[in-house]
Amino acid sequence: MYSFGTALQIIRRGEKAYDDFDAERKALGVTGHAVFQSVDDPNDVTVWHDFSTPQSAKDFASSARLKEVMGKAGVKGSPQIWFVNQAN
Repeated sequence: MYSFGTALQIIRRGEKAYDDFDAERKALGVTGHAVFQSVDDPNDVTVWHDFSTPQSAKDFASSARLKEVMGKAGVKGSPQIWFVNQAN
């Protein structure tokens, strides 16, 4: 399993934009996901996506559609993006 995480600042309308993107995320290779909020700032959000290959994670992260959805969600500034593999 390969994962793609994004730490970002988002406003409340982001929740609906993320939910509306569900079917497209699956078509873009997402096999699992989770959303976390900071206990100190609910606008500080980390979104986690799982993929079957590192390339599908990178393709998703660089997709124009993801950038469009993040814009509609109210993402502020540039998100921090990282790619990880589960440790054995």
